[in-house]
Amino acid sequence: MDTKKTKSVPIKKTSNLSVLMGAVFLMATSAIGPGFLTQTTVFTQQLAASFGFVILISILLDIGAQLNIWRIIAAAEMRAQDIANKILPGLGYFLAFLVVVGGLAFNIGNIAGAGLGANVLFGVDPKIGALISAVIAIGIFLFKEAGKLMDRFTLLLGFVMIALTFFVLFSSKPPLAEAVTRTFVPEKIDFIAILTLVGGTVGGYITFAGGHRLLDAGIKGTKAMPEVTKSAVTAIGVASLMRIFLFLAAFGVVAQGLTLNADNPAASVFELSAGKVGYKLFGIVMWSAAITSVVGAAYTSVSFIKTFSKKIEKQSKAIIILFIVISTVVFLTVGQPVKTLVIVGALNGLILPISLGIMLVAAYNKKIVGDYKQPITLTIFGILVVVIMSVLSIYTISDMVSSLF
Repeated sequence: MDTKKTKSVPIKKTSNLSVLMGAVFLMATSAIGPGFLTQTTVFTQQLAASFGFVILISILLDIGAQLNIWRIIAAAEMRAQDIANKILPGLGYFLAFLVVVGGLAFNIGNIAGAGLGANVLFGVDPKIGALISAVIAIGIFLFKEAGKLMDRFTLLLGFVMIALTFFVLFSSKPPLAEAVTRTFVPEKIDFIAILTLVGGTVGGYITFAGGHRLLDAGIKGTKAMPEVTKSAVTAIGVASLMRIFLFLAAFGVVAQGLTLNADNPAASVFELSAGKVGYKLFGIVMWSAAITSVVGAAYTSVSFIKTFSKKIEKQSKAIIILFIVISTVVFLTVGQPVKTLVIVGALNGLILPISLGIMLVAAYNKKIVGDYKQPITLTIFGILVVVIMSVLSIYTISDMVSSLF
């Protein structure tokens, strides 16, 4: 039987630390977008302290999904779409189509979120704010060392978001004892909330952002597995830390009997906790969350098509810029076409079980992963995520389509 001879890349800890952290924050900040902020506050209002249990379970599922995907990409030394094509010719093109279409749809929302953040901060028209934000995102990919600049950009804004949200948490004074208790002994359990959080953290293009970034930086092979594993878990940890801080901040507001604004619940948390200053802080967090998600969505979506052609790979930066331009133009001219975004967004939820299922099959194909041995616990975790996300996605899509038509 032919086996793939696995290449190994020597890990230079000093030079690779920035790449590893860049992959961590590229994935984490891709997850922390406008939808992330809204979902967290809405579910906190619905479930109160019991939302802590939802976060706990979703973190475990997120880790199971992401560890599988990142480790198998590193072992195969190929991007997800190429792995898929090795399993079944044409499957990689289908996966790439799902990722690119879903990423483009969500990027319209990310551009809109950046415009909203700029509006809160400076009072400019959201469309002007969106345009300026798009120019900033495009500027990153105009640099020769775009990868390094992207790493530093997401790292900086990731720290800013977490620090400011922690400040708001401190201001809202949540009942911590109750939050901790209900995290392990919930009064009610919402499975839809669990699966929504899993999809929002590692669904669609998000989980591939860091994995493909490490591959582009040459961190791959079995000898790199400890760094890949640590990076994957840390990325989930960073996104989860932001989720926990925002949950506690929102719980502090809800526990006081205050009502969040249904039109912008995340902004309400910041404003009700810290007044006008809090509202401005929300603008910074919203802009940071949106602009880093714009960068992550564009980079990762294009990484799914650049291996299909030498010309595409050579012009990948230009295509990334075009991706951002198209997202911006659609928002500026059409806005967010609700029906289209809802349906395409629901389809995005199918990407995780499809892509993770492909990775799990690949993990046991020696022609793809060589001598790499997949831990059975990771396989079991992965199968669990595939099953529950598939059931929810099919149910959600059928329900949405029937309600729209």
